[in-house]
Amino acid sequence: MASCPLCHSNIDKPFYINDNATFYKCGVCSLLSKSAQDFPSLSEEKERYLYHNNNPSDNGYQEFVSPIVKAIERDFSKESKGLDFGAGTGPVVSKLLSEKGFSVTLYDAFFYPNEAALNTRYDYIFCCEVIEHFHSPNEEFSLFKKLLKPNGKLYCMTSIYDSSINFENWYYKNDVTHVVFYTERTLNWIQKKFDYSSVEIKDRLIVFST
Repeated sequence: MASCPLCHSNIDKPFYINDNATFYKCGVCSLLSKSAQDFPSLSEEKERYLYHNNNPSDNGYQEFVSPIVKAIERDFSKESKGLDFGAGTGPVVSKLLSEKGFSVTLYDAFFYPNEAALNTRYDYIFCCEVIEHFHSPNEEFSLFKKLLKPNGKLYCMTSIYDSSINFENWYYKNDVTHVVFYTERTLNWIQKKFDYSSVEIKDRLIVFST
């Protein structure tokens, strides 16, 4: 029996098994997750992230992250205070926003372990290709709610799973550091559990509002 890392409900049987991992789907919040024993170690995670090609000068990656950049430009002024949570080795979104005059603080457990960044509050937080790496998503989403000011927004980008996807062939599950996968039902569960006023889902972009 497994435990859902988001809502902590018990899950009695696997959703999918291959040679690399066992995956479960929660019957309460619909989160898909790897078995905890298949989570990578911290050293394995960091080594994998060092190979990520998130070059801030790469035009293709700039286009990939543009939905978050455009949404923040639309929703907030340059005087607003933002947090790049899980900035990684190449904080592309922060670079693009900073070039436009926005104020963004970087935090990453491996590459920008600035604990002081987690002791203040922000108008907006963004996580670009980050939330699928959370080993304890309940803790992270609880933290985000505490860090956001009233009328704040949390922007996330990830690939969302739905029943039209053949999980066996789904490329997104094959990254060893991708350990949790969200469905629309999961995102609605998070919105209610952590008392966000709304959640908007548009392709890969998810926006929670306080």
